[in-house]
Amino acid sequence: MHRPLLLKTLVCLVVLALMVSAINPHDRTTWLLEVLPVALLLPALVYNHQRFPLSSLLYLLLAVQALGLIAGGHYTFARVPVGFWLQDWLDLSRNHYDRVGHFFQGVVPALIARELLVRKDRVHGKHLLPFVCVSMAMMLSAVYELVEWGTALALGQGAKAFLGMQGDQWDTQADMFCALLGSLTAMTLLVRLHDRSMAAIGKPQPVRSAIQGETVR
Repeated sequence: MHRPLLLKTLVCLVVLALMVSAINPHDRTTWLLEVLPVALLLPALVYNHQRFPLSSLLYLLLAVQALGLIAGGHYTFARVPVGFWLQDWLDLSRNHYDRVGHFFQGVVPALIARELLVRKDRVHGKHLLPFVCVSMAMMLSAVYELVEWGTALALGQGAKAFLGMQGDQWDTQADMFCALLGSLTAMTLLVRLHDRSMAAIGKPQPVRSAIQGETVR
């Protein structure tokens, strides 16, 4: 699929999913809290697309994460049907859909950090770059857990569905561990694919002056 068509398709899918998810969600407050990041980030990405287009791989992963958040907002993360299917298939003790979401919460921010640092030539070093990217992903994961904590304090029992702990006292630690696994996966298994995707972004070609015979940009 050509890049412009891919990007338009992803935007349409996310917008359509947002509208459908707003129809009779399980808990309206949880829906609003879960889809708010998508509702804020999508216009920002569209607005900045011409100024600083991201790689197709990153746009695709952002769309997948957005669709995951939207589904979690509609059903609440503890009730997403895919999670129950995984629970039955793998004989798990709970619905682990939220763990998958936190795994992507490590993958996507790590790749965003990597793309910004590589393309802006900010960090050098074979080992320093992945370390910084994983650290930034973990910082975002920690901030998200603090947001959940603050929401729980502000809303009390009204935030129970948003937290989605399902009785697990180690839920916060497990969520951050999943984010760590996701960021490490991104920095090991997706690096080459990410490099190819960044290289495929259209860049202005050098233009040779017919008068001076010089290359200008």
